[in-house]
Amino acid sequence: MDDAMSFPLEISVEEANQLLTQAPETVSLIDVREPHETAFCQVRNSKLVPMRQIPEVMASLPRETHLLILCHHGGRSQRVTEYLRSHGFTRVTNVNGGIDAWSERIDPSIPRY
Repeated sequence: MDDAMSFPLEISVEEANQLLTQAPETVSLIDVREPHETAFCQVRNSKLVPMRQIPEVMASLPRETHLLILCHHGGRSQRVTEYLRSHGFTRVTNVNGGIDAWSERIDPSIPRY
């Protein structure tokens, strides 16, 4: 099976949390929000790479790891997911609902904004 077919374009925050909990060595959570947003709140163990920096750091992103892309509500992360897929990344998935949904449904200690 082709990688792109085995890695969904989008998953829920519950599915992302399950992947991060059950197989943390195989996934990486990439937060593409801006520094002022991540200073306010972030998901533990996420890697902060603002959306505008994706093109310049793309070469350093691991292609063998399942990249879960997160933003505030899911719009920016969807664009980053599509961008990375268009550049040959097959193991990349948008986290639908972003950190707002994560706070609401996974970790209420994360402040909402």
